[in-house]
Order: sequence, then C-alpha cells, then structure tokens
Amino acid sequence: MQEGPLKTELQACAARTAVYRRSSFSIGHRGAPLQFPEHTRESYEAAARMGAGVLECDVTFTKDKQLVCRHSQNDLHTTTNILATPLAATCVKPFTPATFDAAGKLLTPASAECRTSEITLAQFKTLRGKMDAANPRAGNVADYLAGTAAWRTDLYSGTGSGSGNISGSGTLLSHRESIDLFKRLGVKMTPELKAAAVPMPFDGFSQEAYALKLIDEYVQAGVSPNDVLPQSFHLVDVLVWLRDAAPFGRNAVLLDAANNRAALPSADQLKNWKAQGVRTVAPAIFALLELDAKQRLVPSRYARDAKAAGLDIITWSLERSAHIGTGNPGFFYQGLAPALTREGDVLQVLDVLARQVGVIGVFSDWPATTSFYASCTGLK
Repeated sequence: MQEGPLKTELQACAARTAVYRRSSFSIGHRGAPLQFPEHTRESYEAAARMGAGVLECDVTFTKDKQLVCRHSQNDLHTTTNILATPLAATCVKPFTPATFDAAGKLLTPASAECRTSEITLAQFKTLRGKMDAANPRAGNVADYLAGTAAWRTDLYSGTGSGSGNISGSGTLLSHRESIDLFKRLGVKMTPELKAAAVPMPFDGFSQEAYALKLIDEYVQAGVSPNDVLPQSFHLVDVLVWLRDAAPFGRNAVLLDAANNRAALPSADQLKNWKAQGVRTVAPAIFALLELDAKQRLVPSRYARDAKAAGLDIITWSLERSAHIGTGNPGFFYQGLAPALTREGDVLQVLDVLARQVGVIGVFSDWPATTSFYASCTGLK
C-alpha cells in the first residue's frame, strides 16, 4: 500500500488482531471463486471462514423447474464437468473444437453451450463444479475445460492444465440446499434471480412464478426476511417481490446493468426507482468512483445522486479482475487506472467506498479482504 493514514491504521489492526470478525459488509460473490469453484459448497464454506456475513446463490432453474445455484442458466460447459460426462448429449450446442489456418492463426474458437433447463435436478446433482473458464484454442474437451486464468488457481478445483483430472471437485447445490447450508453457517443470504436463457413462460412456468418460487423457498425454510436480500437486474422482479412478498421485497436489491459510465442512470431515474419502492441499488464499482484533479479516488456523480435519492448502495465485485496495478485494471475499475498503481490500492478502493460513498456492502471474489477491512474499521 501507499504510505499514509489508512496503511498505518490497517497495519496496527493486523498487528493486534489474530481473528477478524464476520461482517455483513463482506459479501461472498458466488462464494470465494478466486480460488474455489463458484456456487459450490466448498466455495461457500471458504467464504464464510473468511468472515463473509452474506453469501450469494445466483438462482436459475432446471428442466423439472427446480431452483439451483448457477451464475447463469447456460454456463454448465464452463463451470462444471458436464462435457466430460454422458450429460454432454443434453447440451444445446455440443463441443466444437477450435479451427486454425495453415499459419496457426485461430479462425473459430472452441465452443459449447449447456443449460440447466435441459437436465433435471437429479442429473444436475451428478455434476461437479470447476473454475469458470474455457480454453478457446482447445481441440478436445479436456483442453477446453482447462482454461483457468493464470491469476486464479485450480488447486481446489481438480481441473486445469497438468492436473490430469477433468472431473472437477466442487459440490453443486440446489437453492434449497444453499439455504440449509447458509443457515448452518450463520450468514445472511442474497439470492440473485437470473434471467432465463429459454423463452418464458417455460413449460407453463412464468417469470412471476419463478420470482415468487425463489421467495417461497425461504418462507418454507423458516428464514427471516431480515436475513434475505433478493437481487435482480430487472425492476419487474423487484416490483413483484414488493407487491406479493413485501417483507422480502423491502430488502430487495436492484442490480444496475450499466457496463460503462455513459449508460448509468440519471438522478431522475434513481429517484423514480426509489418512488417505486426500491431501497437498495447495486452498480459495478466503477459507477461509484471517479478521480479528482489530483487523480485521487472520490465519490462519483452516480454515488452522490443515489444517496440524495435516499437509496442504500451495494457494489460488485472486488478482486474479480487480474492484477489492478498493471495500468489496465479491467472492467470494474474503468476510468480509474491513474489511481491504481499497486495491488494494495484495492484497500484504498474499499476505504473510499465505505467512508466516502457509504456503501453498505461489497461483493468480493475473495471476501477475506473485505472482512479484514470491515473488521479493522469497525463496520458491521
């Protein structure tokens, strides 16, 4: 870290503290997928051990309309071992190897598409989780599954180049199983209702029924609405929760899909969301920060407008990028590169988000970092 008051404060905390307390400020984004296969039992348990006070199950559905934890309905080919199993026959797009020209230049990348909606819950449970990755230059399934980025690891996945194992090692979970696990771990829960990859309604299963089924599984498990922060990128889902499941809807999080600054909502749009009952918004990190004249991180216009509208703010996702001090810190830090010159600057990002923007939570792929910061600075 750069020398200064924040470094001194955190160093003093590290010197006197052996165990850091759990914090709701620290949200396990898909668990702890920097090193563990996302949305698996192992990833969630790792995140809880790191002090994450909230864990996320991204929710989609199977062929028999059962809810499961996956980042999207059509990511099984990159997040599981399905292509190395007989269930590869269910994939809507079978594995196709890469092609190259005579000089070795890539012409078409290797590809596949496998959906939860093509298999039953029982079949889903036979799969194993792996690090989310694929090798676009692969000529066979084994190489395709072994595409993990160099800044991640396959140590806890059982896949990857040189591992000799494409079976994966992560235990996949239904949404109900994630609820049971999170209750045992003593954490709050933030399920995200994912957009379907199939036309809705699906075999009579409407979008509204899908949204309410997610809530029903918390009700049936006896989970307090205070312990659940349902999320969606779609306002209509949040409005359904507010109308038909108000105790849970009041804690709902409207995810902001803007992928660049030009696409961010205006102050009037933020006020409109608030007027419709939205209490919490969640944009990507870049939306909340900008640089002042001295190239220092400060709250953005969006951050100021959201607070002025009376909205709480959560943000995503810390430590989901490669090394940020390279001059090209990636999507989550777009426009902020001049202030990010070393890896320790991630703690400066957290500090501005917490103390100046006033976010109430930060999704992280390695929640130990957010838990450490929250514990040292007294955040709950």
